[in-house]
Amino acid sequence: MGRAFQNRKLSMAKTAGMKTKIYSKYGKEIYVCAKTGGGDPDHNLSLRRIIEKAKKDQVPSHVIERAIEKASGAGGEDYERASYEGFGPGNCMVIVECLTDNCKRTFTEVRQAFVKNGAKLGAQGSVSHMFDHQAVFEFKFDDEDAVLETLMEAEVDVADVENEDGTITVYVPHTEFYKTKVALSDAFAGIEFDAEDITFLAQVETEVTGDDVEMLERFLDALNDCDDVQDVYHNAIID
Repeated sequence: MGRAFQNRKLSMAKTAGMKTKIYSKYGKEIYVCAKTGGGDPDHNLSLRRIIEKAKKDQVPSHVIERAIEKASGAGGEDYERASYEGFGPGNCMVIVECLTDNCKRTFTEVRQAFVKNGAKLGAQGSVSHMFDHQAVFEFKFDDEDAVLETLMEAEVDVADVENEDGTITVYVPHTEFYKTKVALSDAFAGIEFDAEDITFLAQVETEVTGDDVEMLERFLDALNDCDDVQDVYHNAIID
């Protein structure tokens, strides 16, 4: 599973680097979290997580603060979450997560990205059952047994712990994100997470080759060019 996560990280880093509106992406997510659960990160774990993630991606503090202030005021935008699934070039599986104030517009833009790039939009549930919704942590350490023991003592429902070249990768259900982070931070002083994500991880991989590689890259770029798209998950492996 570690290789699959590494491949996805590299792929998403590439497409995210092309996206010119990353501040808008985080602004929307912070706004929705604050609007739903309140603007205090100490009492809103979802908001705290997305703020920490935004800071790691070097989103300026004023962008974060403005989104929280906006959510605390009366009125404002009315965003809702939308998810689309289907098959990309090379028959890989794709999940597209969006935040939108106009579902019709978002559906049209996402559908066009599929249609114009050799992909096929599917029905809800057509591929999501082949992904696990998990929290993933990566950090430098060399004793997976100690990590597993720590998490078991904290009664974390661990899916897997891997050690590859001195890097530990921990997989847990997405609902166990903060329980896991607190347990690891308390047990290992000075721990620094190279990754701490809630993501969809594919149960199987699809190798994409030949002309489908270029088409897949265009497809991912087209999706990430859509202002309402927040995240794109896929099971493609490009060797």
